[in-house]
Amino acid sequence: MKSALQTLLEQRVSANHFDPSHVLADAEIEQLLNAATRAPSAYHLQNWKFVAVRSAEAKRRLQAASYGQQKVADAAVTFICCGTLNAHRGLEASLRPAVDAGILPSEVSDSWLRAAENAHRDDTRAQRDEAIRSASLATMVLLLAAEERGLASCAMGGFDAAAVAREFGLGADELPVMLVTVGRAAAGNWPQKPRRPVAEVMVWA
Repeated sequence: MKSALQTLLEQRVSANHFDPSHVLADAEIEQLLNAATRAPSAYHLQNWKFVAVRSAEAKRRLQAASYGQQKVADAAVTFICCGTLNAHRGLEASLRPAVDAGILPSEVSDSWLRAAENAHRDDTRAQRDEAIRSASLATMVLLLAAEERGLASCAMGGFDAAAVAREFGLGADELPVMLVTVGRAAAGNWPQKPRRPVAEVMVWA
């Protein structure tokens, strides 16, 4: 018997066609992001930020920055999923609720703070790698949360990152990693494309 997660994974498609009349309420958008922020991140950095693009004017600007792709205009919302650089600077605040709740011992928090500072302070590549990892994990959770709610979605890498940052006022430490369109599917989407067999992509060690 398939699990609910396996069913979601097997039925989800990367949608290119959305119903432009469909609207998501603020609470529905916030619920999707609440799910996305349950993704893991190194040291519990939570080094992500999301811009929910839904107004017609903002969609036009994002569509222009994503090479005119129609799904950005038609989807109910497109999330600009960002990873944050220099996230180690805000790690103490990110860890404080877990320490205060008695989940994370203060000595463990202190060791994570030191480790993150040592690993990231002078290494911009490490910061970028971690930002991309965290934003990508959150994006996958966002896609599954949309699917679980009966919504279509698509993760997009086809955009001009500099234009997106400029048009939506992203800071120097906010790296646009992926766009995710979410809405009601329209006709014309392909079914899920076959995947390579596990035997072709796995080795035993």
